Parts: sequence; structure tokens; C-alpha cells
Amino acid sequence: MTRKVILLGLLLVCVAADTKTSGSLRKPSCPFRGNADQPIPCPMNFDPVCGSDGNTYANECALCAENKRTKMDVLIVKNESC
Repeated sequence: MTRKVILLGLLLVCVAADTKTSGSLRKPSCPFRGNADQPIPCPMNFDPVCGSDGNTYANECALCAENKRTKMDVLIVKNESC
């Protein structure tokens, strides 16, 4: 029984530490405007961001493009892969 309590405690510490390093949700900075039917030209640089939908996007612009395409509001969880 004591081992289970210690293991559960360690697990909780790990989860809490991961939550602190993740930061908070934020809206992506989407500099484009215009017609909703036109595709968004994004740079090809790889600077991954983790979306609130659990998907990793190549960069912030790619997340913005997907938000525009799907008419969703996916936020950035952290500036790295999920």
C-alpha cells in the first residue's frame, strides 16, 4: 500500500511539473487578412507549436491557416511539439 501512495505522489509531482513548463494557452499571432476562400501563404520554416487540439503545427502561421480553413479557434499550448 505504501508503495502505491509513493508512486501516486511521484506521478502527481511529474504532472504538476509538466503543467508549469507548458505555460498558458495563447492565441496565435495571425498577421493576414482578406478573403476567407484564399489560401494563406506561410513560410516554410520549422518552428513547431503545440495546438490546444493536441496536434503539432510546423509553425504559428500553419496553425493560423488551419484555424482559418476549419473556422476553428485552436490556441497555442506551448512553443514545441506536442
